[in-house]
Amino acid sequence: MAGGSVRAGRSDRSARDAVGGGSVTRGAVEPVLAGITDEAGPDLATQLAVLAKLGWSHVELRTVDGRAVADLDDAAFAAVAGALAGRGVRVVCLDSRIGGWARPVDTPFPVDLAELEVLLRRCAELGTRYVRIMSYPNRGLPERRWRDEVVGRVSRLAERAARAGVVLLHENCSGWAGTSAERALELLAAVDNPAVRLLFDTGNGAAHGYDGYALLREVVGHVAHVHVKDAVGGRFVPPGTGGARVADCVALLRAHGYRGAWSLEPHVSLRPHESGVLAPGAAAAFVAAGRAMAGLLR
Repeated sequence: MAGGSVRAGRSDRSARDAVGGGSVTRGAVEPVLAGITDEAGPDLATQLAVLAKLGWSHVELRTVDGRAVADLDDAAFAAVAGALAGRGVRVVCLDSRIGGWARPVDTPFPVDLAELEVLLRRCAELGTRYVRIMSYPNRGLPERRWRDEVVGRVSRLAERAARAGVVLLHENCSGWAGTSAERALELLAAVDNPAVRLLFDTGNGAAHGYDGYALLREVVGHVAHVHVKDAVGGRFVPPGTGGARVADCVALLRAHGYRGAWSLEPHVSLRPHESGVLAPGAAAAFVAAGRAMAGLLR
């Protein structure tokens, strides 16, 4: 691997103990439960309402009123930040579109640099230190060129994030390192910057055709944040009721000292990279999935 070596069993305590803008007390018993609440409703009022119904005080922000966090103008973002503060809700992570399914490797890089700049400012305003990224789906490049372009882009993004005290979380989803433990570890080694860690999604293996639990076994020591979802037969279902081995993933993460947030992204009412339209009853379905996740974790 270029740029140094990464061992799957190595633990990064500073990354894994951090949750958004603070840290989890080592003696804490209750897990930090959060959710990507735009899967309950597009508007912030609905998103806050489902958190209140679940009794949760943490959120992972992706969109509000159908607009990505980076696309909100300053006034709209200030209103969101004020509403969250007023409810005592902390942000564990901001979800970017950087390197994602709609941003293949030939996307002009300034687009991603510009989005990161906005999100770094907003991390500072919200007191969070995590930004979710992916690793650029290919579009016609030979394998080696694809890999090198991804490493170069993520390296530059990481340098900027590090200066702002922010950690980029690479998700096992779209892109060069999205479905392979070997590539995820190679990306960490090649970038060689503590401002890049891994985000593990329990259900993405089902969607992308690989064994998510097997991937986790190889990278578990580098996981700083977790998305929780489950699936069976190509259909997303409440956590713990499908075939993604969510309970086994939880046990493995805890056995390796994971202390970060558990963030619900159920996909039972929404798949962001498809229509983007919520199914009827999305808020109730989100709450039901949240209760299922809480049952697995408490």
